[in-house]
Amino acid sequence: MLAKITAKNQLTLPKSVTNAIGPVEYFDVETRDGQIVLTPVRIQRADAVRAKLAELSLTEQDIVDAVAWVRRSADGVTK
Repeated sequence: MLAKITAKNQLTLPKSVTNAIGPVEYFDVETRDGQIVLTPVRIQRADAVRAKLAELSLTEQDIVDAVAWVRRSADGVTK
């Protein structure tokens, strides 16, 4: 089977390949001896949220402060 890489650096996997591995949204990508290796990864939603928080360098206190700010704003009390 062949897969073509697009001008936008995207690759479409053949349907027979994706059917064989089942439903998956993410792949771990690595190169090994000149080959591209895709490993299906099933991410839990909580893991995705934690990863995004880490990417944004948000701390637990940042979240607590943001929730408190929104609650104050919803009550009409802004600082």
